[in-house]
Amino acid sequence: MTAASPAPDDLIQRRPEGLYCPPGGFYIDPWRPVERAVITHAHADHARWGHGHYLAHRDAEGLLRARLGSDIHFQGLAYGELLQLGDVTLSLHPAGHVLGSAQVRVEHRGEVWVVSGDYFVSGAGDINTTCAPFEPVRCDVFITESTFGLPIYRWAPQTEVLAEMRAWWAACAAEGRHALLMGYSLGKAQRLVAGLATADAPGPVLVHGAVARLNEAYRAAGVALPEVTAVSAETRVKAPRGALVIAPPAVQGSRWAKALGPHSDAFASGWMRLRGARRRRGVDRGFVFSDHADWPGLLSAIRATGAHRVIVTHGDEGALIRYLGELGLRAEAFVTEYGDEAVEGAEGGTAESVTGTEAGA
Repeated sequence: MTAASPAPDDLIQRRPEGLYCPPGGFYIDPWRPVERAVITHAHADHARWGHGHYLAHRDAEGLLRARLGSDIHFQGLAYGELLQLGDVTLSLHPAGHVLGSAQVRVEHRGEVWVVSGDYFVSGAGDINTTCAPFEPVRCDVFITESTFGLPIYRWAPQTEVLAEMRAWWAACAAEGRHALLMGYSLGKAQRLVAGLATADAPGPVLVHGAVARLNEAYRAAGVALPEVTAVSAETRVKAPRGALVIAPPAVQGSRWAKALGPHSDAFASGWMRLRGARRRRGVDRGFVFSDHADWPGLLSAIRATGAHRVIVTHGDEGALIRYLGELGLRAEAFVTEYGDEAVEGAEGGTAESVTGTEAGA
């Protein structure tokens, strides 16, 4: 794997604090506290506490304040809105990952760089009403994630996976058990609520308190999520058998989960594509359901940018870099401190924290 070394004239450079734009005077998703941060989305590995000023898509405001505190200094932009920062022109464009997720386009003296953040490329059969779909942005240099940057990662249409989840849930209901479906509380859970809490559902849908809080941020931003009940100290003992309960992965094996009563558990993640992942996770079912681009999605996104240079960040960088090199592109890596879906599991707290006040929220 080739690691990119910042050239003096590179528009975006890797520094100890994060990805820095010298002529603009700002960082993008920095992992150390900085004065001015441009944030691609509200997941914990990209949006961290301690920055002086946060700039992000306006729909991400509620999520960022819910996660980082209501007193952060926030500035919101619409998709495609131009902003002059120092000597560069900046704009944000849909990434299709979670509510308010954005690619960052930076232009300086006729050169255009795009930082993708995390993104999901919709395919046939993908219907997601919880965030704006990914839009490719033409550029000279594209900085891309590669969370699932191996050819093995190829997603079935999400409608098909949702149908599999519904069938599993119906089987649980027929046996008089709850169906506990675990997915990360920001982004994944809202996709699950939107796709499963439908008129033809085999039973009621309930959500963990951590999911309920973020659902409210989605609704405040105008996303029409179905109304669902939060599983709290008051409602969990009354939850009817056969209900679907959507919760973060941290609840697995916790007192909160045991208090639900008899249930089957499942995990919704792109990692379920790996042989043995469900066994290692220790769940009854694993559903391959992700809000990151799969291998074909990564390649189609990169191709659509028209970029002659691609810088790969977190994930399976090596395989993607080698493949892009075979296509004749200049491909390198930035070593970053971004995580993957496993890091995002922390959105739900620990197994202990969700049994207390978080479970009752």
